[in-house]
Amino acid sequence: MIRYGLRVHGRVQGVGFRFVASSVAHACHVTGFVRNEFDGTVTIEVQGAEHRVNSFVDQIREGNRFVKVDYIDIRDLPLVPADKETQFRVKY
Repeated sequence: MIRYGLRVHGRVQGVGFRFVASSVAHACHVTGFVRNEFDGTVTIEVQGAEHRVNSFVDQIREGNRFVKVDYIDIRDLPLVPADKETQFRVKY
């Protein structure tokens, strides 16, 4: 199990990015959250099996026809106990 903190830069607000991140997270079976920041970036914390988290990050990096990810700052974070976080959610 690993947990990453991501700061996503690019055209990631006002284009459905949080919904995309949530959909990808559910498909990858990872937990965590996604949140818009005031500076135009998006913060994501994601946790799960290493291959699942890496797949999530790869898919997020690709974006789509609306989302354009310029770059992602990634840092390791301490794990959150499974009983404290059971799903991936969008924070508003």
